[in-house]
Amino acid sequence: MPTVKQVIDIINQIAPFSLAESWDNSGLQAGDPGWPVSKILIALDVTDKALAEAETLGCDMLITHHPLIMSPEKKIDFSKMPGAAILISAGSRIAVVSAHTNLDKARDGLNDYLAQKLGIVCTNVFIADAMQNESVDQMLGIGRIGRLDGAMTLEQLACRIKEKLGVPRVRIIGNPGNMVSTTALCSGSGGSLTTQFLASGMDVYITGDLKYHEARDIEGHAKSAVDVGHFGSESIAVELLKKRLGRIFEAEKYEIVIHTYDQEQDPFLTI
Repeated sequence: MPTVKQVIDIINQIAPFSLAESWDNSGLQAGDPGWPVSKILIALDVTDKALAEAETLGCDMLITHHPLIMSPEKKIDFSKMPGAAILISAGSRIAVVSAHTNLDKARDGLNDYLAQKLGIVCTNVFIADAMQNESVDQMLGIGRIGRLDGAMTLEQLACRIKEKLGVPRVRIIGNPGNMVSTTALCSGSGGSLTTQFLASGMDVYITGDLKYHEARDIEGHAKSAVDVGHFGSESIAVELLKKRLGRIFEAEKYEIVIHTYDQEQDPFLTI
């Protein structure tokens, strides 16, 4: 039976942890690298409900996109996160592992998968990674630049995104009738890269968490954008990890059962 460390090593093959941003905390969040693994639950976030599901299913590991711990903790309070998760991890022997910005930036990682689902042919990275200077792989970095599989209106693109990602609504910036064919995309929160989008020459920016003044800048430059939301653009990380890990486990003949947590919802509700 493979160990937690061996599974982490496989995740490192898919999305090298060396790609993670300096502020990120991808990797082992809680648990023992030597624990055996026979069942895994994959989720977007480390929540009490996801951990309860992992316990119910008898899982040995919870793999998430978003890390449990993002900044140093001065104390571990078992009554609230992240201490509550650490307590469950220790008591139920469930290792918690996260693949965050390393999965975002890797080749065939989250941004490539997002582009694939939306019918976008990637031609370059949006923001090149510093490692590119040391690597023959030129598709490492934040976001992607590409072209749609055919010109369409902004409204048509928004409707496609809703359908392909299964989200009930998106926000658009620009005239719904604007024709778009080239795009920059960035999963998660990409508002801080608005200036780079405007300099890229692309027609439309697909991302999440755009702010008011960023939207005004895009509007002022006669460009377009689709704000999918943070959850909407990253919830697909669950199915991506299941596919990628499943193929490697099968090739390595690891008898590991993979479950996905399908009860997660966007924390923002519109009323």
